[in-house]
Amino acid sequence: MKLYSEYYVSNKSERFVNKIWCLDNSIGESLIENKLVLPNGCFNLAIVSGNTIEVHTSKQKYEMNEGIYFCSQMTNKVLVNIQPKTKVTIIQLHAWTISMFPKYDLSNFVDSIIKIDAAELPFQIHIDSDIETLLGKINSYFEELNNSNPNQNTVEKICEIIRMQEEEISVSDISKKIKSSQRLLQIKFKTATGLTIKKYIQILKFRKSVDQMISTNLEKMSLTDIALYNKYFDQSHFIRKFKDVTKASPKTFNPNSYFLSEKR
Repeated sequence: MKLYSEYYVSNKSERFVNKIWCLDNSIGESLIENKLVLPNGCFNLAIVSGNTIEVHTSKQKYEMNEGIYFCSQMTNKVLVNIQPKTKVTIIQLHAWTISMFPKYDLSNFVDSIIKIDAAELPFQIHIDSDIETLLGKINSYFEELNNSNPNQNTVEKICEIIRMQEEEISVSDISKKIKSSQRLLQIKFKTATGLTIKKYIQILKFRKSVDQMISTNLEKMSLTDIALYNKYFDQSHFIRKFKDVTKASPKTFNPNSYFLSEKR
């Protein structure tokens, strides 16, 4: 049995959906405990089948029994325990995806999880759907959303500028590119994501650094190199920010304790 697996949506759907990933302990006889997940600037829609998954965010502990859950943006590492006979399928949504549904105000929703009714979703999914069926439903809905919204809204434009920028970028720089006030951009972004623009930039920078750490040989690329490449002031600044999220130093970081993407 493979505990962690990931699946990718169609080219049109990936504008809104980063990937689908599964944590599968459905035939396991023992508790899988103390696994960790890092923030990555995405929302997660989690489908729990079987028994229970326990999730500890920086705010509180959540007991997630069978059902569908909406997981906010996370700003710190999350600890996960998966009961035997339990499977979790997670639809990972880009930061701007919820902005396509302006009735949702997520200004104060961060490091949190809520259980939702399947009827609240704009697309139909079932707890016991296999991955092929789920991918079909997701692609059908988000391909249509892509076709009906060919132009980027403000939140998507902000994220695109940040993601494409090689150098460090400020909110002031972004406002000049979009030709809108900083205050208006901040309000729209926080309403749609729960994060400030600055915090989103920090999360992306942190994840890029982690991915670089685990995909390169640290003997060939020093922490100073990684820090400077990812626009930290220096190695000390990088280590301090790394500890803020993981509660560990880069030197003691153990990738095997984390659920990390297979695709980097």
